[in-house]
Amino acid sequence: MNQTNVLFVCTGNTCRSPMAEALLRHKQLPHVQVRSAGIFALDGSDASQHAKAVLAEKGIDIDHRASLLTKEHIDWATYVLTMTESHKQHVLARFPEAEGKTFTLNEFLGGGEDVIDPFGGSIDVYRQTRDELEQAIEKLHEKLHEKLHEKLHEKL
Repeated sequence: MNQTNVLFVCTGNTCRSPMAEALLRHKQLPHVQVRSAGIFALDGSDASQHAKAVLAEKGIDIDHRASLLTKEHIDWATYVLTMTESHKQHVLARFPEAEGKTFTLNEFLGGGEDVIDPFGGSIDVYRQTRDELEQAIEKLHEKLHEKLHEKLHEKL
């Protein structure tokens, strides 16, 4: 069975991408692995306190250390899902081989809006981002589930 590797990318890998990673991991979809990284992350930084708090409100524990985006991440990923168009352009400029598997999260789901950056905002701003990501991850979960079934039928 082919495994699908989803990499979420944001700026510092302390807010949006680790929240998306935790939300998708919480879905426990078989044959899906998930990681996150930041284009300007400081390796080893903790997830933001507000990000941890708003996920805890949903019963999701986040034990996360930031990772700087590397070629190894890109090579590992089936899909590179960025939080903004700017992140996507940065990924493609640095890693041209990621063309064809790099999308903004909402672009991958058929939309186009960037995911708002809660960094430096109040807990309510983080809740808004969490809720936005939660809706997107629900759609992503469905899409990955459909793709998994398509792969199964191709093998039959």
